[in-house]
Amino acid sequence: MFDIRKLQNGSDIRGIAIDGVPGEEVNLDVVNAGRITGAFVYWLSQKVHKNPVMLKIAIGHDSRLSADELKSGALQAISLWGAEGHDAGLATTPAMFMATVMPQFEFDGAIMITASHLPYNRNGFKFFTAEGGLDKEDIAEILKLAAKYTFIGGVYDEHRTNVMQMYAAHLRQMISLGLKDVPGCLKGMHIVVDAGNGAGGFFATEVLKPLGADISGSQFLDPDGHFPNHQPNPENSEAMASICKAVLDNKADLGIIFDTDGDRSSAVGPDGKPIARNEIIALAAAIGAEDYPGGTVVTDSITSNELHDFLENKLGLRHYRYKRGYRNVIKKAQELSYNGMQAFLAIETSGHGAFSDNYYLDDGAFLAVQIVINAAKLKAEGKDITALLEGLGSPAESLEIRMNITAEDFGAVGDQVLADLEKWVEEKDGLSLETPNYEGVRVNYDLPAGGADGDHVRGWFLLRKSLHDPVMPLNIESENEGGINIMLPMVLDFIGKYDGISVPQYSGAK
Repeated sequence: MFDIRKLQNGSDIRGIAIDGVPGEEVNLDVVNAGRITGAFVYWLSQKVHKNPVMLKIAIGHDSRLSADELKSGALQAISLWGAEGHDAGLATTPAMFMATVMPQFEFDGAIMITASHLPYNRNGFKFFTAEGGLDKEDIAEILKLAAKYTFIGGVYDEHRTNVMQMYAAHLRQMISLGLKDVPGCLKGMHIVVDAGNGAGGFFATEVLKPLGADISGSQFLDPDGHFPNHQPNPENSEAMASICKAVLDNKADLGIIFDTDGDRSSAVGPDGKPIARNEIIALAAAIGAEDYPGGTVVTDSITSNELHDFLENKLGLRHYRYKRGYRNVIKKAQELSYNGMQAFLAIETSGHGAFSDNYYLDDGAFLAVQIVINAAKLKAEGKDITALLEGLGSPAESLEIRMNITAEDFGAVGDQVLADLEKWVEEKDGLSLETPNYEGVRVNYDLPAGGADGDHVRGWFLLRKSLHDPVMPLNIESENEGGINIMLPMVLDFIGKYDGISVPQYSGAK
């Protein structure tokens, strides 16, 4: 029998929900959806100290093909406990959290059925209370309960809820208030939105257009769980190329792109260049810097040295480079703020961005609203959104390599490589360990370029273990052309000495 606990993916639940991909058997079906949801109802009743029959739970989903089947199992499980299940239909992940705190609803809990940007055959669950998203420890407890829970199915009462309508109204109000001194609000602003056929199309039609924005040229707004146009992921190069082209083709002032379930977003300036990864962090920080002078920005571990310089020396903020994983970044920001460090922003290069004044919720639409407000204000001054990024440098070269660990005890192998790497760095001229560092081993390098003029190449690399998989990602950047070609072969040669790691052949930086 399948061990349902294997569906845990950090603070989410993810599995295979549709047949069709060779070698991938369905493990998240209507029965397992019911088992998981039934366990969540019990967990929630203990959390909020209510009898299950007193609970009200909202459930929404993105555009995935398996959504209706999994939602049916979930609603049946809620009904079996005597609780009220309210169907929010097509929704975004942030909207489902907001259903627990908006006074119009104040649900005891909320469920989002999504697998973010993963392929069409995958799906999963995210859970919320008014305190925020559940942590991985909570998910482990729920799946432990689900492993003991027998789901027998049944019927459920049909309760509909208008979460998305209220969420869209909330976003429109924020823009209106933010632009109260700008005549016409968004009239004269041309904004192209790319929803990737996920759940984010409402931002164009229900938020921007009613406020007067020209949304012509927006693309892939209709939900389609086949995701026929491009991967719904701001980190995907094809997706970013598509929105960049749309901005240029339509001579738009701004482009906004969302992932499938709307908890991530990135932007494009009128020059058609992406504002993503390090740039989206810099933009979000620049937007909040005036309200939080000297505040702290918590990021994941692979942010660039150029971003660090921009945050600390241009914006006067403190940069706290932490671990990968959006929940890790958010929890660290909450901890720092509790201890008086005013961490107003927790954000990953993936586009997960959470502001302290928005419940520390990673909300792609909230970030998009801040970008839209500032873009409209800047346009009234004859500028565009890229003005907020002046002074931000970029590495000359950047590369990520993911190396599979084939050894059975992959965790122990990864730990040994990292421990030995620290010793190796300490023995090498031109290499130094980054401190403080909270994930893997991050190394700064300053090495001779090999020419007669005595020039050097400078940059950094980070070797770490993947959060969930038997993989060791290696990120490396250089301030100078040719730096990766000097540093990377040294690192790969070091890793290649270990059995059980698949080290790729390196043919030079492109």
